[in-house]
Amino acid sequence: MTNIVISGANGKMGKVINNVISLRDDCRVIAGIDINTESYADFPIFASPDMLPEKPDVIIDFSHPSALDSLIGYALSTGTPLVLATTGYSDEQIEKIKKSSEQIPVFFTFNMSLGINLLVELAKKATAVLGDQFDIEIVEKHHNQKIDAPSGTAIMLANAVNDTLDNKMKYTYDRHSQRKKREKNEIGIHSIRGGTIVGEHDVIFAGRDEVITLSHQASSKEVFAVGSVNAAIFMNGKKKGLYTMADLIK
Repeated sequence: MTNIVISGANGKMGKVINNVISLRDDCRVIAGIDINTESYADFPIFASPDMLPEKPDVIIDFSHPSALDSLIGYALSTGTPLVLATTGYSDEQIEKIKKSSEQIPVFFTFNMSLGINLLVELAKKATAVLGDQFDIEIVEKHHNQKIDAPSGTAIMLANAVNDTLDNKMKYTYDRHSQRKKREKNEIGIHSIRGGTIVGEHDVIFAGRDEVITLSHQASSKEVFAVGSVNAAIFMNGKKKGLYTMADLIK
């Protein structure tokens, strides 16, 4: 049995994660963390991790980047594994996550969906085959309440493609102010916000007289919740280090 604390317990994703866990018999929620401490289930919710009455096996964080410091501080003092599923981290925060994994077990990915992580592998394979013969563009679509743009998943996809190309590409986020042709070493990344779109990502390989598009569409937030719970169970008892979905799906 894996004892889990949900950070961001009163958020939309926190409640979805609790629902997913309630249907399983290999894990349970023992507490939540949220600035809103009103409880809606059979576990207490605390304003900060330091107030937790007992050490959990794993903390799943689906809250806000501002919660990172307190979570890492608690994890470093207790040795608790972290599953970080929040998006919108700054480059400095990502470096802090990597640094902390030298002392504690941390599971970090920009997207908890198994399908998205398969898309990453397919994009890398396509890039290796097509090389520099095709222009590469990434389009991501999300609901109108999403704050950060581009999405962390779009960046993850771009990084995977760029790594395959020896990191020689640059990212172009906006072209409206540029009066020039597209450069060969660009990866275009474009964001669309509207309605209740859960999450859609396209990786477009545009060549001479042919286009290949790899796509993923999430129909509900549950796919991310399921992934984070699987990650939490995977992280129970793990040694220090930085883990990703690639480790989980081996």
